[in-house]
Amino acid sequence: MSEFSKLFEGQKIDESRYKEILSHIRLKVTEEYEFPPEIVKVNGTTIATIGNFSASTGKPKSKKTFNISAIVAAALSGKEVLRYKATLPPDKRKILYIDTEQSKCHCHKVLKRILKLAGLPTDKENENIEFFVLREYNPDQRRDIINCALQTEYNIGLVVIDGIRDLMRDINSPSESLDIINDLMRWSSYYELHIHTVLHLNKGDDNTRGHIGTELNNKAETVLQITKCIDNPNMSEVKAMHIRDKEFAPFAFEIDEQALPQLVSDYTHRMTKRERSVSLDKLSDEKHREALKIGFTSPEPVGYGQMLECLKTGYEAIGYSRGRNTLVNLSKFLVNSNAIIKDSRGYSFNNSWSGSESSKGTANPKG
Repeated sequence: MSEFSKLFEGQKIDESRYKEILSHIRLKVTEEYEFPPEIVKVNGTTIATIGNFSASTGKPKSKKTFNISAIVAAALSGKEVLRYKATLPPDKRKILYIDTEQSKCHCHKVLKRILKLAGLPTDKENENIEFFVLREYNPDQRRDIINCALQTEYNIGLVVIDGIRDLMRDINSPSESLDIINDLMRWSSYYELHIHTVLHLNKGDDNTRGHIGTELNNKAETVLQITKCIDNPNMSEVKAMHIRDKEFAPFAFEIDEQALPQLVSDYTHRMTKRERSVSLDKLSDEKHREALKIGFTSPEPVGYGQMLECLKTGYEAIGYSRGRNTLVNLSKFLVNSNAIIKDSRGYSFNNSWSGSESSKGTANPKG
């Protein structure tokens, strides 16, 4: 726990201690602030940093816990597991895993799976992981136990809460949801660690459940979505539902004969109907760059008609096939964004373009 957290842990802020608190919360332009350590990455994309929280979501039986086992195993071993590469700070190598719904027998299987994935022995205790089973407690007691654990356990860098729904009584309660999110922000910040939690998706759609799901989408550093693959229900796909860093390419895993998740090396993501219906102005800069690099195979400027063909080829390649009218609007958007350079010789892709928030919205390439 940071020294500041001791000032008012579990207490109201009163006037006598206000000055101490004020000195901590005031931001100064003349001071240097270190970027929080990046502890979990996927193909170079950061999905977890110290002082923040993230989440995994998916429908029942989508293999969410198998995916989380891989994240924990990577953090425990320092090795790449599936696509996860994790590095905890030297003084924060301990992991706290909290399960709120499974029995001790099932949790024991999860713990052994983590150790096997990490390449560690399963016939002796590992001092770098603590596994708590909270099934028999009510929501208030579970939160109290987590709070006490964080105060008494030292050197924790990663906390897994599987699942967050069981820390509250009403999943649709705005006040309870806000309290839980505030706990996640407070715990991760005060104790200088990362929290990864789990929440189900709605059965009828791909939205996270309840009001807590909305709050998680808004506040979490990363929300991973785990789904059964369209072509093969024995495989599960992992992709970023929401992410602050650049998007990573979706990957898939299947369960091998030892009941361990195994990476599918030749997996290609198939876009869902919902993804295909996304307006082009909602795509990330990385997706636009990907399409433009595919479409514009030569650095030489091209005419207007050929430019539209380049856009058609590039965006179809990443799964966004659109008609001519949409491509015309898209070209205006990209020119105004400086992604495409227009001069007397024609149109060319600006390979140095990295995106600009200020230039977005100047055209509306919907469709």
